[in-house]
Amino acid sequence: MLKQLAILLLFIFQHLMVYGQTDWRFSTEKDGIKVYTSILPQSKIKAVRVLCEVNASLSQITSLILDVNSGAEWVYQTKSSVLLKQVSPSELYYYSEVKLPWPLQNRDFIAHLTVTQHPKTKLVTINGPVAKDYIPEKKGIVRISESVGKWLLYPLAQNRCKIEYTLHVDPGGSIPTWLVNLFADQGPLQMIKRLRTQVQLPKYKNASISFITN
Repeated sequence: MLKQLAILLLFIFQHLMVYGQTDWRFSTEKDGIKVYTSILPQSKIKAVRVLCEVNASLSQITSLILDVNSGAEWVYQTKSSVLLKQVSPSELYYYSEVKLPWPLQNRDFIAHLTVTQHPKTKLVTINGPVAKDYIPEKKGIVRISESVGKWLLYPLAQNRCKIEYTLHVDPGGSIPTWLVNLFADQGPLQMIKRLRTQVQLPKYKNASISFITN
């Protein structure tokens, strides 16, 4: 009982600290995946918040997210995803290119992933801010210079987790409003649906991570 209370209090605290000033508005729900959006101060681009539950352990989901070379298999509109540097088992840099319909130019970004776990509640936090100058820009591709992404993985019953995913990204350049809204509303649904399938592959289902306790 005390453990569940501690997890709940930690969730509330983090929510207030990080998104306490954010006016999240319900956008859509499908297959138990709830999507919320918000326009943050000094930005015309929607921030996205996704809530869902997944039949997988903390190690399974963390292993999938850290396997950045497989990003094109499940992350929405990803053309390529490549590991640049493995700093440690819980920290890395990777490059990704995002597909946009013609005549728009594709976008790319470099993300700096770090993973931590709370020793008592077992909450896993995966931060992924951009590191825009980590490698030179590529011709014909617009570099994303502003992006903040975070995964919060809450342990529930055995081999089941609650996911809270938040993302605010400025794609740069000129992009039609309808396309921005499509990415904000449909992108998270498609990504989580694919995550649920991808995480059941043997290489993730049997994953054991030294710094993650299920």
